[in-house]
Amino acid sequence: MSNNVVIVDAVRTPIGRRGGGLSTMHPAEVLARVQAAVIERSGIDPAEVGQVVGGCVSQVGEQSFNVTRTAWLSAGLPLTTAATTVDTQCGSSQQATNLAASLVGSGVVDVAVACGVEIMSRIPIGSNSSKKLGLGVPIPKPYFGQYEMTSQFEGAERIAEKWGITRDDTDRFGLASQERAARAWAEGRFDGQWIPVEAPDVDENGEPTGSTHTVERDEGLRETSLEKLASLKPVAREDGVHTAGNSSQISDGAAAVLMMTEEKAAALGLTPRARIVDTCLVGVDPVLMLTGPIDATQRLLERTGLSIDDIDTFEINEAFASVVLAWAKEVGADPETTNPNGGAIALGHPLGGTGAFLLTKALYELERIDGRHGLVSMCCGGGLGTGTVIERI
Repeated sequence: MSNNVVIVDAVRTPIGRRGGGLSTMHPAEVLARVQAAVIERSGIDPAEVGQVVGGCVSQVGEQSFNVTRTAWLSAGLPLTTAATTVDTQCGSSQQATNLAASLVGSGVVDVAVACGVEIMSRIPIGSNSSKKLGLGVPIPKPYFGQYEMTSQFEGAERIAEKWGITRDDTDRFGLASQERAARAWAEGRFDGQWIPVEAPDVDENGEPTGSTHTVERDEGLRETSLEKLASLKPVAREDGVHTAGNSSQISDGAAAVLMMTEEKAAALGLTPRARIVDTCLVGVDPVLMLTGPIDATQRLLERTGLSIDDIDTFEINEAFASVVLAWAKEVGADPETTNPNGGAIALGHPLGGTGAFLLTKALYELERIDGRHGLVSMCCGGGLGTGTVIERI
């Protein structure tokens, strides 16, 4: 990138559980809250924002029609600011962040907002490719001559087999995610990164009652134990290692990141909190599907000249426990600095919004521990891996 790209602020909603506190809100309205918050908190004139890039996976119904743009307009923000919604499957809002950084770094715009949303309670996963729509299926016949078609669940099981990961390993990882997330809330580690969201109460028919409730905490956390986790039935295979207790949760939420050139931040009197060191998007085997973080991490380290020990905190999406465990084995990362405040197993995984959530968590964790470098990566359906390295300023 020709320009130094800096992060000025990042903000997220609490992550709502399925049918929970955020489920009564339109996805564009949830996204609008964080878009508005990241502008208000920085004090920047929203007209300074050149483009908004957002992530969303199931772009159908309430999440269709360029939800990023709809949200921006719903928030009362300038109509002259352009917006794009991207689909990189689970990595959508991380790729949105990477694309926004590229727009700033290349000089196309001086200021950009990256964001993402998914309200899975209202728009279930797979809604946009459902046969019920009567619009056919997304995979054409020639694809099957090239690759075996597997589910993400099956991909996760094959990763566990390839890297020698057991049911006990995945359960222990799931328990650690819950314990770390509970500790993070108890110790106030998430303070400053989330905004309370006032949402309408609805009746049994889904109609607003006129009253509201406020969402002020991640809703996926739950008390558990190795004994409880061991009692859960495997999801994909009878003898599989993944259960609802060591896989990501169906969730609702949105997050946003404000980026600009270093020069623009100085001109506006804003204090940058981190800079974007490098980004990548890699393609990997679509049958194993979920090994993208391995290749993305290796590429980022090679390109930046950093070693794995130079990274002070990692945010690797906990789509399934085996994904993070295999990644850690392969790249040699420290488990203690990987998802130190819990991940998608405990907090939830609002698909298209998670990448921006992870960037937000990494930024705040670097500040909390006085660290320098953070690395964020996600596996994506179809065999992709997103990657971002940030450096605290």
